[in-house]
Amino acid sequence: MTNHFKYTVFLLLILSVSIQTKVEAQNHVLKGQILDTLSRPINDVFVLLLPDSISTLTNKRGEFTLRSKTSSQQRLVFSHLQYETFSIDATVSKEIKVVLKEKTHVLSGVDIQERRFEETREIGNIEIDAKNAYTLPSATGDFSKILATLPGVTSNNELASVYSVRGGNYDENLIYVNGIKIYRPFLVSAGRQEGLGFINTDMVGHVQFSAGGWQSKHGDKLSSVLNVQYNEPRNHEATVNLSLLGGSIYYGGINKKGDLNYSVGIRHKNSRYLLGTLETNGNYLPKFTDVQAFISKQFGSRTKLGLLVSSAHNNYLTIPESQETEFGTIQASFRMSTAFQGREKLDYHTNQLGLVLSHSFNENLISRLTVSGVYSSERENYEVEGAYRLCDINRDLGSNRFNECIAIRGIGSNYAFGRNKLEAKVLSVDQKNEVYINNDILEFGMSWDFESLDDRLKEFAFTDSADFSHVTFSADNEIDIQSHKVAGFVQYSINSYDSLHTLNVGARLNYWSFSEQLLFSPRVQYAYRMGVRRNTVLRLATGMYQQHPFYRELRDRDGNINPEVKAQSSVHVVGGMDHYFVAWGRPFKLSSDLYYKYLWDVNPYDVNNIKIRYFGTNQAKAYAYGADFRVNGEFIEGTESWFSLGILKTKEDLQEGNGYVRRPSDQLINLGIFFQDHLPNDPSIKVSLNMLFGSGLPFGPPGRDDLRNSFSGDEYYRMDLGFSKSFEFTNDKTLTPNSLWVGLEVLNALGAENTISYTWIQDVIGNQFAVPNALSARFLNVRVIAKF
Repeated sequence: MTNHFKYTVFLLLILSVSIQTKVEAQNHVLKGQILDTLSRPINDVFVLLLPDSISTLTNKRGEFTLRSKTSSQQRLVFSHLQYETFSIDATVSKEIKVVLKEKTHVLSGVDIQERRFEETREIGNIEIDAKNAYTLPSATGDFSKILATLPGVTSNNELASVYSVRGGNYDENLIYVNGIKIYRPFLVSAGRQEGLGFINTDMVGHVQFSAGGWQSKHGDKLSSVLNVQYNEPRNHEATVNLSLLGGSIYYGGINKKGDLNYSVGIRHKNSRYLLGTLETNGNYLPKFTDVQAFISKQFGSRTKLGLLVSSAHNNYLTIPESQETEFGTIQASFRMSTAFQGREKLDYHTNQLGLVLSHSFNENLISRLTVSGVYSSERENYEVEGAYRLCDINRDLGSNRFNECIAIRGIGSNYAFGRNKLEAKVLSVDQKNEVYINNDILEFGMSWDFESLDDRLKEFAFTDSADFSHVTFSADNEIDIQSHKVAGFVQYSINSYDSLHTLNVGARLNYWSFSEQLLFSPRVQYAYRMGVRRNTVLRLATGMYQQHPFYRELRDRDGNINPEVKAQSSVHVVGGMDHYFVAWGRPFKLSSDLYYKYLWDVNPYDVNNIKIRYFGTNQAKAYAYGADFRVNGEFIEGTESWFSLGILKTKEDLQEGNGYVRRPSDQLINLGIFFQDHLPNDPSIKVSLNMLFGSGLPFGPPGRDDLRNSFSGDEYYRMDLGFSKSFEFTNDKTLTPNSLWVGLEVLNALGAENTISYTWIQDVIGNQFAVPNALSARFLNVRVIAKF
């Protein structure tokens, strides 16, 4: 029996060795790494093995692994949206190292720098090629307009740089530039008053955006995170960008030793001509100017120091004269004519400074210290009275009084007075660490913020209409807050050796001295690469996201301060899929997300234009759910385009007995398209399309919680077209450009009369009318961009 057992074991060993030898003979391993021309790894490169049609994607270190059934010479094809497609003949005998060259396009020249910290690709993030912002036609030329074409992002005001994400509001979005938290002006209340957003398109190198379910190392907000890395020039370069609505000048360079990079950008915006298309006639004198500089100094091979400086000045003066608005239907058409007296004078000045010191103790331990400060001085002085007449319009084509007022509905006036001023000082210290443990990453850090806010609010508004007069808003108080916020995080990322699995687990702690509230926010993200070609990624993310109130959330609808307001809290659950495929010989990516957010201790709010007025309580609970879809790639060879679709439902319960009602950001359908094309025989002649469509947002009469958001506004749709011709020059003269781009933009090409807000008035018999306030009309803009 013993000999029989030994014989059986011996046969099994021989059989297993034979099978293993046969498997190894049929599965030959091809390994390699893909780098750019600066020897930096490139992730998400599509690697195709021919003729077996086996494919994979590179990991964040630019590495790939393929298993072939033959050891003979085969063909490998490497493709990426930002790099030229490359192919080689390869065998399994040696490891492959490939260098890809960046695609050369007109107005190109954006370098992707080495990725550490926020630069590292994260689960569920959308990466944006910065140079697409150049060819994106928009009313302001602001970088945020490219975000509006992404799924889940809503922007229904072409004059503003604000945006909402998946049912959130404008105050719920985190923005970082080179790891430094960015603040926007606090008091600005209308899109036409706002200058450009912080991000300078000329200086942008790399962009990542997350619409929910982000990692613990990022801050505490409810809706989204935008991470921007400013470019570090590798040679001397300059750009001059001019248009009818303003322009910019950029200069960047590097010293002879190659250890000091610098870039400076100056922007100026004057939307006077565009504001002239509004329904309100008058003298508009808006001016926005900002100066930004980013300097990076390398000390040896392990230490790097970065300095970010910004100074923005926004001055807005308007003297309204008259306005005529027509609304209603064919059966019941109305016209409101208004004559104004008074003026608005608004000044917003924001200065920011950030210092970033990073040090690599060894190849497995990197630390970074960020010290930043913000000083904002803002003034609002306005006193405007509008006397109006509301009447019925004759729409009978056969009448000799066609299009005339035939009956007066009401006569009255609106009066608004304000003397507001704010001084805000914010000092931040942030320290983060990365520890590489084989293929895993441990990250941890702490931060401290000191906030000093001195806000003086003095506003008064009333309506005198149809034999009644009532005060619509009155506030006269001051708030002076000096507080500290302390936060810390830890997270661990596990990456399997074959790059099939990625798991990130982390948590945040956050304490605010003003409310004495301690928040704990655990978060988890997981990704799995599947399929024979490993070209499909399944994603799952969940966690808690909480937001301490800023000073505005402490004010109620009457302007009074409620110091008892606590943090708003939410849970995100996001499931998604990224599918990489090849069509017409070019790479594409299809992304889809399903998400659900539950929120409690919600501070409700109303939105008028871009001004948010909070209830100053934590009385509500809310939810949001939906689906986002996006496909992007080279629909036309050499140019990237994408189509985005968002479906959203969000409601809140004020717990006043009315149940769940629509939130102010409840927009069922949101469609964004960015498309580029060029002549087949002349790629220098291009056309760009920027199209947005959003279903109607809810609104209701002021002061009526029982009718809160019970009506649906008009749809927002807008198409901006850009036609351009580029010229290339080959010369060594300093003052002669290397390229010249001339463009013609047709803004709001369809002539859509979009509505941003409603003015409520009452007629003589007590009927209330919501008079729409329209945005900008069709406008023709000319742009010229010269690169040196």
